[in-house]
Amino acid sequence: MARVITVAVVDDDRMLLDGLRVWLDGVANVRLAAAECTVDGLFSGTQTATLPYDVVLLDLVLGDNSQSSDNIRRLRAADSRVLVISTVADRRRIIAAIAAGADGYLTKSHDLPTLVGAIEQVARGETVHSAELAFAWAHDSAPDRPGLSPKEREVLLGYASGLTLKATARRAGVSPHTAKYYLDRVKEKYQQAGRPTYTKIDLAARVREDGWAAEG
Repeated sequence: MARVITVAVVDDDRMLLDGLRVWLDGVANVRLAAAECTVDGLFSGTQTATLPYDVVLLDLVLGDNSQSSDNIRRLRAADSRVLVISTVADRRRIIAAIAAGADGYLTKSHDLPTLVGAIEQVARGETVHSAELAFAWAHDSAPDRPGLSPKEREVLLGYASGLTLKATARRAGVSPHTAKYYLDRVKEKYQQAGRPTYTKIDLAARVREDGWAAEG
């Protein structure tokens, strides 16, 4: 029997909250356990430092003028994973949310199966690679973030996840020699961006810092 994922929603759109209650009521492995308009409201119901929710769906912009990055860090510190939801695909806000520790980003235009799939991914410790997030990463021009080609990023993610060089090469469909070339290029680009990167541990740290994979 599949584990039930407990979910909380923080959003000040009452129509959305009511809609989510109805939508998720029919999903067997997802239970909506709390719905609040602010992060403060979510914490007010618990006396511990951690929250009893596997995943928190967090609106990017709340009416209490709280900072989204602060909200994300606060929820992650309470041992909840965070899936940010928003009405717009704002590239700068997406990057900031992932940098703060969010596990994914979806616009509210997605349908229920997509949302449920994203919740399941986040609950497994994965990052939700939505079209909005992919676009934001591809067009991120921050000076300390190197521009990696799709193949360089694929090899980086595989190797930094713990795979051997041979396994990384096999997954990427290239030879070990070519995979090593891509990794050397990645290290060089990070060093040129002022972020020294030499070892596998360094590469894994860059992946976490830049939000290219779930922190794990």
